[in-house]
Amino acid sequence: MSKIEILAPVGNKEMLRAAVFSGADAVYLGFSGFNARTSADNFNADTLKDAVSFCHARGVAVHVALNTTVYGGELPALEQAIRAVAASGADAVICQDLAVATLIGKIAPQLPRHGSTQMSVHSLQGALELKELGFTRVVLARELSMPEVEHITKHCGIETECFVHGALCMCVSGQCYMSAFLGGRSGNRGSCAGPCRLPFEANTLPEGKPGRLHHLSLKDNSVIDKLDKLQALGVASAKIEGRLRTPEYVAAAVSACLAGREGRAYDRDLLKNAFSRSGFTSGYLDGKIDGTMFGVRSEADAEQTKKTLPMLRELYRRERSRVPVKMKLEIEEGGEKLTVTDADGSKAFAYGDAEPQPARTDPTESLHRSLAKTGGTPFAVEDQDITVEMDGGPWFIPGSAVNELRREALDALLKKREVLRPWPTTEEHVPALPLRTLPPHRTLRARFESWEQVPERALDGIEYLILPIAQADRVPREWRAKTLLELPRVMFGKLEEDTARRIAATQDAGFAGYEVSNIAHLRLCRGLPMSGSFGLNITNQLAAQFYADNGLGSMLILPEVKDSDISTIAPTHNGRPVPTGVLVYGHMPLMITRACPLQNIHDCAHCDKTGVLTDRKAKKFPVRCGLGVRTIYNPVPIYMGDKPGALTVDYGVAYFTLESREEAAKILEMIRTHAPFEGDFTRGLYFKGTN
Repeated sequence: MSKIEILAPVGNKEMLRAAVFSGADAVYLGFSGFNARTSADNFNADTLKDAVSFCHARGVAVHVALNTTVYGGELPALEQAIRAVAASGADAVICQDLAVATLIGKIAPQLPRHGSTQMSVHSLQGALELKELGFTRVVLARELSMPEVEHITKHCGIETECFVHGALCMCVSGQCYMSAFLGGRSGNRGSCAGPCRLPFEANTLPEGKPGRLHHLSLKDNSVIDKLDKLQALGVASAKIEGRLRTPEYVAAAVSACLAGREGRAYDRDLLKNAFSRSGFTSGYLDGKIDGTMFGVRSEADAEQTKKTLPMLRELYRRERSRVPVKMKLEIEEGGEKLTVTDADGSKAFAYGDAEPQPARTDPTESLHRSLAKTGGTPFAVEDQDITVEMDGGPWFIPGSAVNELRREALDALLKKREVLRPWPTTEEHVPALPLRTLPPHRTLRARFESWEQVPERALDGIEYLILPIAQADRVPREWRAKTLLELPRVMFGKLEEDTARRIAATQDAGFAGYEVSNIAHLRLCRGLPMSGSFGLNITNQLAAQFYADNGLGSMLILPEVKDSDISTIAPTHNGRPVPTGVLVYGHMPLMITRACPLQNIHDCAHCDKTGVLTDRKAKKFPVRCGLGVRTIYNPVPIYMGDKPGALTVDYGVAYFTLESREEAAKILEMIRTHAPFEGDFTRGLYFKGTN
């Protein structure tokens, strides 16, 4: 059974040292400008080379995060970032945006790609799709239970990586738009402001009263005591979250993971003191998703951490002797030669000029002891891997001479191991971006949560209806040719199999096609008509073209994208334009969660699957429950109906969720007549963009 990799977070040079010296097998770090922790120090082309050199010399792998969504104007800089990663010889790139994956395939095709947790892969079909696309590893969603992890790991055919310790986002990673819409700082761009750590209260509060409780804040995840079980399932890598934390935190988590991997006990209180939010949770992996998963960072927690840090520094004060080597010492009348060889076959030599003297007794045991003193270096040697040969001996040489030979040979080997091994690159470059003009005719699509909402008399001129696939039987036959069936954005547990059955049952029933919003849907609907929804996070031309090449006949651009970047997204298929669209109306789903904020106030038996979260400014965020997840909506809808020519796309989508049939009819009429919106609304991020 292969040992599960201990993968540690690195946000700066000191964290790198802490991760390596405390025993991590691999580290992950961000490349400046394109990673999901922009406020970490991160690494550039030069400092990345230093980091890779340092790690590889010590047998530690380096995974580079290029895991944000990318805007069109950033693609040339992305190309340079990929070339820098290839030049460093790093072991893999972690990516979310399929533009990044596509460019790596063109520029550095041998550079391994890992699918980021931001890709929202939480099902077997999603992992299988990544394998087919050439990814070598998938970082699984944090919300999975142990049986779900096992099912994917045993059948997907590529490596799986699981988070085992650190912060839990409330929302499924990659599907959170709360920070972007509330403050212009996008989680998909690495700038999340952490709004889920602010007060959002699920109790019923009177109008104008602010929320005080933290019903969106989860405790930190910690499943280190189950590491040996994950290893037994075949999970390749155990990931520690925390690139914004301290070196001491990293060392504490790595040390605990080393024990957990072997099924040994570790100091859970010490780990808690390094950082926690009033304790830890293992609710997702245990399949026990309830109100006990929620917690906040208290002043007492922070005070305890401050007291603990000095003790934790001892965990990474010294170099860890971890790289196994073999030593061969040859002594003859004229001098000495020491050969040191590592597991990769790299060799280094040291020659002594001490004049050997005839020995009265056999000095072999003493020489072994001197050669084995590798402390303070990255190297370790077992007694059976030391060979001493004496020509004409036995010979005596002073211990100081042996020590100098050992130091010189190990220094030379370290330098050899520090040499970078770049990945080969091609001359491929980012293609010039198209610049769209406003199409002569724009169409309108209308998405509804259920058939009861559909105002049939108000649908004149609607190009397509979009309804959840579970509503398929409700759609009258005469409407099916212009109805797209929406697949669930996340499909935990048996929902993926259920969705596959529904697709099979509806594909010959006269529907126009399927609205897809997850990488798994490409596989489930291969060969069938597909349109892309905003859950695909399409933000640039390369990603749009990827989806056009993989079967999408039209696609929504992520509502985080600014108007000027929207105008550079113009995918084609067989020489013909593939239509793009935007949301022109709708309460944006800001979060989709597996944990339920309403469980802070009551259990599922006493819930009607609806609720409201009140924030610290007394704004009320609707919550709806269904298909095993909760959706949290923006209280203020996007409205672009009175600006028909503002965005260069082929269609708009009116996205109805909370509205009645009568309200939907009224809004459709407003969009048709380009009327101003009545009441509070937002233009979203179309004109101001995100950080």
